[in-house]
Amino acid sequence: MTENPVKWLVLITMSCLLCNLVLSAATQMAKKTTYIVQMDKSAMPESFSDHLQWYSSKVKSVLIDKETETDKDQRIIYSYQTVFHGVAVRLNEEEAQRLEEEDGVLAIFPETKYELHTTRSPLFLGLDSKQDSTGVWSEKLSDHDVIVGVLDTGIWPESESFNDAGMTPVPARWKGACVTGRGFTKRHCNKKIVGARMFYRGYESATGKINPQNEYKSPRDQDGHGTHTAATVAGTPVKGANLLGYAYGTARGMAPGARVAAYKVCWVGGCFSSDILSAVDRAVADGVNVLSISLGGGVSSYYRDSLSVAAFGAMEMGVFVSGSAGNGGPDPVSLTNVSPWITTVGASTMDRDFPATVQLGNGRTLSGVSLYKGRRTLEKKQYPIVYMGSNSTVPDPASLCLEGTLERHKVAGKIVICDRGISPRVQKGQVVKDAGGVGMILTNTAANGEELVADSHLLPAAAIGENEAKVVKRYALINPKATANLAFMGTRVGIRPSPVVAAFSSRGPNFLTFEILKPDLVAPGVNILAAWTGDLGPSSLPTDRRRVKFNILSGTSMSCPHVSGIAALLKARHPEWSPAAIKSALMTTAYVHDNTLHPLKDASSTIPSSPYDHGAGHVNPRKALDPGLVYDIEPQDYFEFLCTQNLSPTQLKVFAKYSNRTCQHTLAGPADLNYPAISVVFPYKTNVSVLSVRRTVTNVGSPVSSYHLSVSPFKGVYVNVVPRSLNFTKVGQKLSYKVTFKKMSRQTMPEFGALIWKNGVHKVRSPIVLTWLPPM
Repeated sequence: MTENPVKWLVLITMSCLLCNLVLSAATQMAKKTTYIVQMDKSAMPESFSDHLQWYSSKVKSVLIDKETETDKDQRIIYSYQTVFHGVAVRLNEEEAQRLEEEDGVLAIFPETKYELHTTRSPLFLGLDSKQDSTGVWSEKLSDHDVIVGVLDTGIWPESESFNDAGMTPVPARWKGACVTGRGFTKRHCNKKIVGARMFYRGYESATGKINPQNEYKSPRDQDGHGTHTAATVAGTPVKGANLLGYAYGTARGMAPGARVAAYKVCWVGGCFSSDILSAVDRAVADGVNVLSISLGGGVSSYYRDSLSVAAFGAMEMGVFVSGSAGNGGPDPVSLTNVSPWITTVGASTMDRDFPATVQLGNGRTLSGVSLYKGRRTLEKKQYPIVYMGSNSTVPDPASLCLEGTLERHKVAGKIVICDRGISPRVQKGQVVKDAGGVGMILTNTAANGEELVADSHLLPAAAIGENEAKVVKRYALINPKATANLAFMGTRVGIRPSPVVAAFSSRGPNFLTFEILKPDLVAPGVNILAAWTGDLGPSSLPTDRRRVKFNILSGTSMSCPHVSGIAALLKARHPEWSPAAIKSALMTTAYVHDNTLHPLKDASSTIPSSPYDHGAGHVNPRKALDPGLVYDIEPQDYFEFLCTQNLSPTQLKVFAKYSNRTCQHTLAGPADLNYPAISVVFPYKTNVSVLSVRRTVTNVGSPVSSYHLSVSPFKGVYVNVVPRSLNFTKVGQKLSYKVTFKKMSRQTMPEFGALIWKNGVHKVRSPIVLTWLPPM
């Protein structure tokens, strides 16, 4: 009897597929990747002389591959011993599983890739030295030697923003170092740049060895991002700073008397968690007062987030940690860096803009922005315009001007309309230029709304908002002879309304814990002028041969160092304040109205923004220096918060570390953490009709002062506060109050309001958010 050949073919194919799957699984199991291993320092047996020896012994005990002792020793790429205890080690999946079961191992974190969240701001924030009647800058920061650690792409030390003229010697307590490498020597550090280190072992483990010919294997910054953020934090005043003539004026950091320590953790291929963790660990040991971290890697549970764990350790040692909220807006629940011990910073606009106009052939003029500067302008005559999309409302691949999508015979000699999205904005202009286009109109989509971000384009180009984008696209699609010209107006100040919450700024709520409002606040993050690398043009494109000393960038990466620098100012003025006290001062003095005296608006929709967008409001440095009252939080209080998060004893021990913290159950729930914002959640259960939270304020103002209460009305609840007045008799005195929310009618949407304590001099404002959970 003859067998069916088809049957045999199917059996052979299935066998091959099965073999491939088995081989693939085996390869995956054998593949080595980096894991961060947290150890219980107190569990080290007495037979070991030091912790690294014990960690190394643990790692060697689970290795499967037959290796020499040298190879085994090379598995460990970092050891951590300050804010975190353990190692970063290269393991395969099976080895990692075996190590996780070993005694003394608290947690294992897989390597995570982080991304960067990519003047006039001092004047806009009321920090202009000529008008500094309150002495924000006149009091020398060197009296307290505040040092800010910046985790980023490194630093360009030749920038005038890092001139150390007039600064006092580096404080004796500083333990940092100036690590050398290609293009970076000891002389590149000074009394302004007091330290410079690089961290690359995790990066190399994931991507392969760095090519020193293509990338500086040193603290030198060839990307520009790190130089920009460091200068925003603490740049020395530089007169005549500008980008190609735009934003001309004096560029200075938020805390120009502070010192900077650069920790290079980001490379061409990204930023990796083992390197970031090592940088945080080293920075705290070096002696920084503030950590500025303009990067993020998504959200995971507190105990699974190595940066969150490291930031907890930094906070325990008195270091203020600020992190960028992310550029995932305007989508809700798009935040990163949401731990309550991190100050999470969103982005807003300033009152400065760089206007450009698009004049259509039908006589209509559209308003936009641009930082284009070149010999060629398109102002004197009309040029044909073309839009490669199929309709004016929804972008498609042809309309995004992606590389290789434009046909020369269709766009040569024309101004091309390009939708935002997928590829960098300036790269779209390069694509147009390569295809023979003479100019570009960059059009916002629904994701960007009316937010306008200026760019240093390589050809004449202007960006316009969503509403006017529809107008120009409709005109180009309907009229085969559509024309336009572009005009560039330079720099304008006094823009109204401002500030406005940037559309790209990531939004709440905080999905890990609704009771912790995030972001904490917003700060300038759109069109920010600061120092730049000498190794890259202002567009960051490899084809850009221009070199500039200053560049204009946008992102929460820019807003984060504003708050880091202001935190340095507060630390200089109040060296005894905890990180939580500094955060409280920043949040409770933030404002929620723009320069037209209307509520802050959302650039993505032009409607008022909410605390899910702006947190407590827009940072106000002058007020923050003298907040009157602060909501202080001790490290144990943060641990008590974690005790409300349904974590197992093992998971909690990740944060207990060497301090041997245990749950005292002092908080009834997460909403009782003494946070400067109040967020309560009404569950769907109908039997829950009353919720209460407690807060304690510390007097940091006049010794004898009385505060009275103002609280917003709500549709869904009646709010009762006891007591309704607070009477202080000395500085440092603590008084508590209780807020009770009694349900009146269930709402379908969150409600927002505020609780304010006033004494005639100070207004201590806490945002209130009421969340009504839907049925599950």
